[in-house]
Amino acid sequence: MRWPELQRDHPMHVPYKWARRIVITLTGFTVLFVGFAMIVLPGPAFVVIPAGLAILGLEFAWARHTLRALRKRGAIIVAAAKSKLR
Repeated sequence: MRWPELQRDHPMHVPYKWARRIVITLTGFTVLFVGFAMIVLPGPAFVVIPAGLAILGLEFAWARHTLRALRKRGAIIVAAAKSKLR
């Protein structure tokens, strides 16, 4: 059985929308801050920070933009590293 979609005129539509946004925001910022902590602590910060931005990107345009810029910069760095190895 599938969970029913909430219609726009359903009385729980607005609380569900806000609850979803709050959960995504809290989860995304938590993952992002853990990633920033991993810069100085042991851990894969270069994986966790983009994951946090991807979670935040579900709700915020600035996070999607930052993740896109990070991907472009990463591609440039990888290309430069490959050209140095040849």
